[in-house]
Amino acid sequence: MIIPIRCFSCGRPVAQDWETFKKKVAEGEEAGKVLTELGLERYCCRALFLGHVDLIEQISKFKKS
Repeated sequence: MIIPIRCFSCGRPVAQDWETFKKKVAEGEEAGKVLTELGLERYCCRALFLGHVDLIEQISKFKKS
C-alpha cells in the first residue's frame, strides 16, 4: 500500500525518504548503499523499506463508485 509515516518498531519518521530510495534504486544503485546514504541504520527501518510493496496503483483501480 502506502509507505508508513513512521517505522513500526522504533518510531523514526521514514516516509520522507521513500521517493528518494525508489528513484535511486530504479537508476541502478544498490539498495543497501542507498539506505545507508539516507541514514537508515536500524534493521527495523531497513526492513520496512526492503519489504515494502507499492500497491497503491493497482488498488486504486478498484475503488467504489
